[in-house]
Amino acid sequence: MQELPIRDPAGIAGRFLAARRAAVPLADYPGCAPGDLAEAYRIQDHAISGWGRDVIGWKVGRVMPPVSETLGTERLAGPIFAAAPADADRAVAMPVFDGGFAAGEAEFLLRIGAAPPAGKTRFTLDEAAELIDAVHVGIEIASSPLATINALGPLVVISDFGNNNGLLVGPAVPDWRTSGFEQWDVTTLIDGRAVGCGKAAAFPDGAIGSARFLFELMAARGIALRPGQWISSGAIGGVHDAHVGQRVEADFGGRFKIACTLIEAQPDRD
Repeated sequence: MQELPIRDPAGIAGRFLAARRAAVPLADYPGCAPGDLAEAYRIQDHAISGWGRDVIGWKVGRVMPPVSETLGTERLAGPIFAAAPADADRAVAMPVFDGGFAAGEAEFLLRIGAAPPAGKTRFTLDEAAELIDAVHVGIEIASSPLATINALGPLVVISDFGNNNGLLVGPAVPDWRTSGFEQWDVTTLIDGRAVGCGKAAAFPDGAIGSARFLFELMAARGIALRPGQWISSGAIGGVHDAHVGQRVEADFGGRFKIACTLIEAQPDRD
């Protein structure tokens, strides 16, 4: 009789971390996939603790209907541990897991300017915006050793760092509060071909809605946020698979263009 996978949050997190450190793909989910949000975030918490690195920000991703109705959430979150500045003259090399999942997602990056008040668990959009001190354009590097991570659904995505492997930070949006940036047409290109276009306003409550979601989620999970951390507010124009060697470019309404080249992640020598 085949042995069924057991629910072992720490063990699952450890197997994901081992694959990330070795930069090798996983053929299957390393255990019994989480059955609810609490279990998915419990695995993520074990992974954050085991990774032992500074969390420089949090990615927020969309959960689409009908799964959002089943889970009772329109968004998910995962930690970000690495960021690189965009370069106007070249495509910056960003590592992804060869044989796993990889994508580059055009996003607006919100920088936390003030920590949310202790004990506050609910926020209006205005209150969330007051905690943001800058908005930048950027590309989230979505990558996991598990190639099927997105196909397996949001709970699996949450359990492996939200399917994040870095952040490309572009220029700041001038006067972001009055710029109307959430209405900009944003295009993602892979090797020069447009693969997706959209507006941040298409998200429920826009990019600021992602910040509000994160503030409330972290308050519920007992995780402190701090000034200077990034909020990657969600893929504009969808998530499109990419591969090692490809160039991912994000065009923010013709106002800003940033690009990266996906390179193969190397084993962790630390």
